Amino acid sequence: MKVLVACEYSGIVRDAFKDKGHEAWSCDILPAENGGNHIQDDVLNHLDDGWDLLIAHPPCTYLSRAGARWLYPKAGEINQDRYNLGIKGKEFFMRMIDADVDKIAVENPTPLKVFDLPKYTQAVQPYEYGHKYSKRTLLWLKNLPKLQPTQIISDHTPFLPSNKGGAKRGQKVNKGVVFTAHEASRTFSGIAKAMAEQWSQVLTV
Repeated sequence: MKVLVACEYSGIVRDAFKDKGHEAWSCDILPAENGGNHIQDDVLNHLDDGWDLLIAHPPCTYLSRAGARWLYPKAGEINQDRYNLGIKGKEFFMRMIDADVDKIAVENPTPLKVFDLPKYTQAVQPYEYGHKYSKRTLLWLKNLPKLQPTQIISDHTPFLPSNKGGAKRGQKVNKGVVFTAHEASRTFSGIAKAMAEQWSQVLTV
């Protein structure tokens, strides 16, 4: 079956499906980190290329709830420029959701309510798939079953820093283990493996 992993340059999800025998391609404006089947281009140019499954990781910079302090720099005031960028981000997100592909999974962190994204299907955590970290990730699914946990790790720690601005106010701050968007964007291998193993069952029906 033909699988497109949109907005991925790491090849982690792509290779998980390749290992299950699928024709899997990643697509991103950045080059692939490890070679393999990769389309370096705007994914919007390739959504109609006859895919059986689309897994999309649209940019979340302006949509994520983690960016609330930049969208609302002062109480009751909105940063109009950042809001406009968020609207563009939502338009791209919806192109993934509404793509003419039979089976679709779109992944993103918790979005800001102001952008009114559709209701997500499920939330997953890395510690449910064999990793010692927490990083709440939402999945919007079309014609796909919810992912089932494969290995729950009870002792886990935050993957991303949070409340960095609260340090000056004496509030609790989570330091996390990664500090760049590039590092944070990679899908955990345990989640990628679960996607490939569990969703392959419906791809081959």
